[in-house]
Amino acid sequence: MLDIQVGEEGTVRLVGRFDASQADKAEAVFRSIRQSAIADFAELDYISSAGIAIIVETYKRLLDAGHTFKLVNLNPRIRTVFGYAGLDKVMQID
Repeated sequence: MLDIQVGEEGTVRLVGRFDASQADKAEAVFRSIRQSAIADFAELDYISSAGIAIIVETYKRLLDAGHTFKLVNLNPRIRTVFGYAGLDKVMQID
């Protein structure tokens, strides 16, 4: 199960497992983001390719609109997934 909390200051907090079963819910939340944002992965246990696709789409959409989208607090396992995909060289990951 995935819980997504969007703060007024532009922080999106992800808690749980971000997989295909949660993709529709997550996509609706991420599409509502219209300004620069930070996705906090501190409490995210797992992300599937469906989750990564939504993150990449959000990153591209915000970047094209002149905004930023930064990923923070990735645990080593999730950071490795982004690294294998080469996304750590394209996206801002702290």
